[in-house]
Amino acid sequence: MKTTHPKILVAPLNWGLGHATRCIPIIEALIEQGYDPIIASDGVALHILQKEFPQLTFLELPSYQIEYAKKGAFFKWKLIKNSPKMMEAIYQERKLVKKWVKEYGISGIISDNRLGIYSKKVPSVFITHQLNVLTGNTSWITSKLHQYIIKKYNECWVPDAAEIPNLTGKLGHLENPHFKINYIGPLSRFTKKELPKKYDLLIILSGPEPQRSILELHLREEIKRYKGKVVFVRGVIEPEQKSEQIEHVTFYNFMTSVELEHTFNESEIVLCRSGYTTVMDLAKLGKKAFFIPTPGQFEQEYLAKKYKKEGIVPYAKQEKFVIENLFEIDLYRGLNTFKYDLDWKKLFLLFERE
Repeated sequence: MKTTHPKILVAPLNWGLGHATRCIPIIEALIEQGYDPIIASDGVALHILQKEFPQLTFLELPSYQIEYAKKGAFFKWKLIKNSPKMMEAIYQERKLVKKWVKEYGISGIISDNRLGIYSKKVPSVFITHQLNVLTGNTSWITSKLHQYIIKKYNECWVPDAAEIPNLTGKLGHLENPHFKINYIGPLSRFTKKELPKKYDLLIILSGPEPQRSILELHLREEIKRYKGKVVFVRGVIEPEQKSEQIEHVTFYNFMTSVELEHTFNESEIVLCRSGYTTVMDLAKLGKKAFFIPTPGQFEQEYLAKKYKKEGIVPYAKQEKFVIENLFEIDLYRGLNTFKYDLDWKKLFLLFERE
């Protein structure tokens, strides 16, 4: 064992809040096991981790400039249009990693879906729940490209179970993988607590614009007809937390992990996107929910359809959602996690090699 604290670069993708928040338990485990995490990201992902770990070192990465189209049908084409900017950001990432490995004496790298964050000089890990990347009729090529990138890393950590039952289905499982996959179990920053019920409904939004704002405006109208107490977390990361009470609804711009854990545990049901990080949180807390997948995001649409078909969680398309849809929740059994004991010490042995 090395006498100094080995420095591990942790770099989540800035796409909504999910990649950053699912890295929180990893960062906490690194600190507990005697490592010194250095966090690298951009935008809201960087800001939320700065709020969670103010004592750590933070580095800024170039933005992938991921934008959603206003119409879901154009989502893929918007990504293709933005791909030159994304490729430039990945190229810049590669240069920065080379520099930082030397400058900070980095012993290992954990990249959550940042495609240029790896090094041949130190053990590098890629975290993803998408070994297959669904993009409609181009899924075969996007999946092959993603797997080609993953092969550059020493290991791929998938936050799910290897066997059935699992949460990702075909997203996180390959028949014949050509690289080392380590299924590390679902990751959540939350713990289930028995707290008195304070809210009938928790609404939590996240994800890139403009879709976050479009859904917020739609839901602000719909909840006027809801009978019960609502807490509405808008998912807007700002320097200061703000809250306001409008009739039966308490609005927050954002919440820290501690506040959000408390609010989840105090709420009867949850209305949210079907992003995989949210799915893992709901499973850990054993919560019943209703999903509104982000229009045009094939992964969220696939997960929403999978859980509805399995009788776990109902969903509706964004433009068709009405508040009365929430009555469907009672007909579904809800998400529940499966027992998964993760040995962090054993997982991090990869970073101990000389």
